[in-house]
Amino acid sequence: MNTKMILLTSTLVASGCLLPVYAGDDSASLLQDALSAAPPTLRDKVTVVDWNKNVLQKGDSGYTCFPTPPQLQGTAPMCMDAPWMEWADAWMNKKPFTAKAIGISYMLAGDGGASNTDPFAEGPTADNQWIKEGPHLMIITPDKAMLDALPTDPANGGPYVMWKGTPYAHIMVPVGSR
Repeated sequence: MNTKMILLTSTLVASGCLLPVYAGDDSASLLQDALSAAPPTLRDKVTVVDWNKNVLQKGDSGYTCFPTPPQLQGTAPMCMDAPWMEWADAWMNKKPFTAKAIGISYMLAGDGGASNTDPFAEGPTADNQWIKEGPHLMIITPDKAMLDALPTDPANGGPYVMWKGTPYAHIMVPVGSR
């Protein structure tokens, strides 16, 4: 299963949309892992939720952070704002999605990989441009025409569009090395 799918499945678990799948680890390490996804200026202002729906930290920034899903090896925590939480619900349920507002999600600890072209790919293939991204943020916009100004090539050295031509298209903004 690709990293984004696992992350968003886990996000929906934490938000109560799915049954919990996590049963282990201590709160302090989960909190530290989840906070590693957020910029330092937000870390004391975000809400952090574990896989048992326990609030590990209450915040007022509008961001909810989740630790690395327990199914993953490595590190892949994520922090999402309200538009991204709506996006996650649509993507997980394969529903149409149109952003009502700009949304920003942080993955400043990086991720384990996802297809750049297929939102539902579960692993790398010869033609799905599998990418393991280092620290990055992701942006959704209500104006899909804005995406036309950006490349889709993750190797271009800057921002690029992931999943272009789908309702789940978003801008990937690398901010560190892979």
